[in-house]
Amino acid sequence: MSKEFKTIEELNELIQGVRAAKGYRDPIMWAVGRVFKGRAEEHKSLSVNYAHVNFKDGLTSAAVLIHALTECGEVVDFSGSECVLPLTHKALKKAIEALKFLQPDAKEGAHKNLQVLLAVKEAMKSDEHASFCASFIFENTAPKSVESVYLKLYALSLNLCEPRTLNLDGAFSVLPNVAWDANARPIELWWLRENEIHLKMQGRYPRIISVDKFPRYLSHVVPPQNVRILDDAKVRLGAHIAAGTTVMPGAAYVNFNAGTIGSVMIEGRVSSSVVVGEGSDIGGGASILGVLSGTNGNAVSIGKHCLLGANSVTGIPLGDRCIVDAGIAVLEGTKVFIAQKDREALAALNPGFAFDREIYKGLELAGLSGLHFRQNSQSGQITASISKRAIKLNAELH
Repeated sequence: MSKEFKTIEELNELIQGVRAAKGYRDPIMWAVGRVFKGRAEEHKSLSVNYAHVNFKDGLTSAAVLIHALTECGEVVDFSGSECVLPLTHKALKKAIEALKFLQPDAKEGAHKNLQVLLAVKEAMKSDEHASFCASFIFENTAPKSVESVYLKLYALSLNLCEPRTLNLDGAFSVLPNVAWDANARPIELWWLRENEIHLKMQGRYPRIISVDKFPRYLSHVVPPQNVRILDDAKVRLGAHIAAGTTVMPGAAYVNFNAGTIGSVMIEGRVSSSVVVGEGSDIGGGASILGVLSGTNGNAVSIGKHCLLGANSVTGIPLGDRCIVDAGIAVLEGTKVFIAQKDREALAALNPGFAFDREIYKGLELAGLSGLHFRQNSQSGQITASISKRAIKLNAELH
């Protein structure tokens, strides 16, 4: 790729040939990242920073980079579900040369992938020990590397796709458990133990803010303008935080592969795999169960304009305009009483469901709209009636 291209048409001729090669596959997502390696095990990836993620786009830039890597002797394996390669100075130079004619536009804010390559070039000059990678995912299967796990977590947190759409099976076992310092850099726990005395006596022991496999969302992602996250420890990377969402301090928490798809007030726990709809309010200390915490593997979705009262527990999917009163638990096996007049009103809202008796298990009511779950203060029985209360978030807060 020594030829200098002057127009996009000239570049496209090369790209067409690259993409037409036998075995070539377009990645479904890809990115260039800075890899943070172990202090002692320098070959081991602990975390990755991606500045720009391509999700079903950027295919021309992907082909340019793949061609540059191949010309520099790297083997891009298209037969697997993913391919992660080190980005060397030589391959980087070739990729930048091919896109050189686009640099004036890149300086004006266009061509994000070229901006990343140019930033990597500068980083390599200032830190010769810095490590960079080119990560390509060809199939949405279980991730095999730290780099691919991070790429999927970024795609979720950048709102490029919704929770539960990416395969993250086994991600927890792929990621190492590390200490995170105040600069969001990972450190091996065993290295800290072995060097604890020296570091402390030298006054160089790092300030550790957490020990976890997953980093914090705000250490990697710039959220939408009208998102408020009042405590960075409350949201993991891989959370999908939609515009207008507020995550309060205290009992609030949003796990990876979970989150919101509209303006939502969160003062409770949104467990992994949980999706919360537009206009809903998760009250203080409320808990929405994840697939590993009592739902028998059934993912929970909360519909639009729902209210989960303080300290309530929700273990079934809810439709739109539902209310779970404060302090009660609605689980798959919870026995729920519905009076005749409410069954008639609810049937009109949910025409596909047969309200033909008084008692239902919580799981039977999963996904239905307009339910208001209460607890009878005298008998303790959980009841459901037609929800008559409109749930509206304070527009000034979102």
